[in-house]
Amino acid sequence: MSRGRIDAEVVIPLKWPAGDAQSYRVEEMAWYLRGLGQTVTSITVVDGSDAEAFDVHHRAWACYARVIRPDPGVRTNISSRDRSGGTTGGADSAEPLNGKVIGALTGIREARHEHVVLADDDVRHTRDTITRVVSALGEADLVRPVNVYDAWPWQARWDGARSLVNHAVATDWPGTFGLRRSMLLTHGGWCPDVLFENLELWRTVQAGGGRVLAQPQIKVPRRPPTVSQFWSQRVRQAYDDFAQPGRLAVELAILPTALGVARTRPLALAALAAGSVALAQRGRSRLGNDRVPPSVPLWAPLWLLERGVCVWIAVASRLRGGARYHGRRLRRAAHTARQLERALAGPPRDEPHAAAQPRGTGPSNATPLPAEGRLAPVQATRSDAPARGWVRA
Repeated sequence: MSRGRIDAEVVIPLKWPAGDAQSYRVEEMAWYLRGLGQTVTSITVVDGSDAEAFDVHHRAWACYARVIRPDPGVRTNISSRDRSGGTTGGADSAEPLNGKVIGALTGIREARHEHVVLADDDVRHTRDTITRVVSALGEADLVRPVNVYDAWPWQARWDGARSLVNHAVATDWPGTFGLRRSMLLTHGGWCPDVLFENLELWRTVQAGGGRVLAQPQIKVPRRPPTVSQFWSQRVRQAYDDFAQPGRLAVELAILPTALGVARTRPLALAALAAGSVALAQRGRSRLGNDRVPPSVPLWAPLWLLERGVCVWIAVASRLRGGARYHGRRLRRAAHTARQLERALAGPPRDEPHAAAQPRGTGPSNATPLPAEGRLAPVQATRSDAPARGWVRA
């Protein structure tokens, strides 16, 4: 600790549009960063917004956090190949498809502390949650808490039903992780050309021999999506299941099953709907009945119907080249664990990775590391697997 603050760095990658409509978000983020600055010793916001919006954000937030630009040079010396074996280009010729990962990697690289709390722009950490995440890093390289909405408009209840079903059967992937900076940089980060970047991060650390730790008892508040954000996430979330084939198969069966049962046994359809509510209630009990309104499980049948439709739209999107993401298409949801294990089992790197030492305060904008501190070069080893470290999918 230092002067009552936790010796850790919070990294927040974001990309917001410019305009007066964003003024409330800018002010609310400034309020959050001000409080966060009383909890941790360092905060870095990696802002990929356009120049006008970046200037607004820098003026509003610079007194509370370091505000920097994402550095495309984080891909320097990365070579990659497409699935057919043809070269797709390295860092200089191929822009990464998932800019959020580039922002995260930039922030991690520029961090001044070994313990980093990576968080989406809608996550609202408290002193308690950061304390518990950083404490868990004493026994792990990557810590996964859970998110819970801090307000419940209708779109949060709808999406909350999805979260409850996930908690009932497995886990719901959060928008925040705790990690050890040296571990991530030793592995060269994770692939910036996948849609399900959180699962990719988790699998990459596991494949590299890192210690991962799920901490569902650490419940981190999260702002609910706007209505437009909510609708934009429906197909994208369904597309994530291409990284989880078993789940994908189940969800592809939802719509045909529902249509078949509705025609022949309508009462059975009602029973299936009731079963989904019961499943969501099980997830609510696991997450904490005091954290989720009792009406949220009632939205589970609607969410299942939505997913049954959207997963087929996701299949159509894949046939057209991938899911749409910020005006581009991402074909790969995430690499398999086996692909990552093969990639990370390649020959050792040629140079030591001095980037394990936290960065100094340095200038306020991101700059390439010197040779001894740069993400180490990787070589593509297979046309159907990522190179050692991370590569273009």
